[in-house]
Amino acid sequence: MSLELDHADAAAPEAMGFVLAGGRSSRMGEDKALVEFDSQPLVAHALRILRDAGLPAWIAGARSPLDQFAPVVEDKEPDRGPLAGICAALAASPARFSVFVPVDAPFLPPSLLRYLLNWSLKSGAAISTASLHGFTQTFPAVVDRSVLPGLTEELESGRGGCHSAFVAACDRLGRELAVIPVERAIEGGRVTHPAALSMDLWFLNLNARADLLRAESCRGDGIA
Repeated sequence: MSLELDHADAAAPEAMGFVLAGGRSSRMGEDKALVEFDSQPLVAHALRILRDAGLPAWIAGARSPLDQFAPVVEDKEPDRGPLAGICAALAASPARFSVFVPVDAPFLPPSLLRYLLNWSLKSGAAISTASLHGFTQTFPAVVDRSVLPGLTEELESGRGGCHSAFVAACDRLGRELAVIPVERAIEGGRVTHPAALSMDLWFLNLNARADLLRAESCRGDGIA
C-alpha cells in the first residue's frame, strides 16, 4: 500500500516521521529492513523510535513488502539512494517538517529526535542534524519541506549524497543548516537514552553481520 495525503488537511501534524528503507543492503546480503535484531526486524525498531518521539511513522521507499509495518511512500527512483526517498517523502507529507531516520540505527534515542524537532520549530532552521565528538551525523535529520526544490535539484544533478545536498539546499534558501552537538543536549538534560546506552553507540549503523554481533553484545551487556 502506498500513501498519498491531502496537503490541505486542516488537521495535519506539525511533523511526520519517516524510516528510510530503500537501500540496497549490499553489505548485509539481504534487505536490512527485515533483518532481525532483538527478535524484531530492524524496520520495527526504527518505527518504534519515531513513535516514541511522538511522531506519526511512515516508511520512505521499500525493497520488500513493508506495508504490514506502516504506510509506505513509494520511491519512484529506488536506485538513486536515500536522497530520492527523502524527496518522495517530503512531496507526500502534509506536515511542514519531516523527521528522517535510517532503517539500520536501532539505538537512536527518541528524545534526540524531539530535541532536533523542537530546535527547528524554535529557530526556523531549514534542516537540523546532530554531531558527536565534532563529527556531523547525517541522520536523524529534521527537514523543512521548503528545501524540497533544492534537494530535488541536487538529486537530478546526480549529486546524490544526503549531507552535501542538505548543505546546498540550505544555501539556496539562505537558511540555516543546524548541527547540534549531542554533548550539549545531554549536558542540558534534554536528551537521554531510555536504556542508558552510551552516546558513542547511538549512531551505530547495522550495515553488516559484524555490526549485528556488536549490537547484540551491547544489548547482552545490559546497556541497550
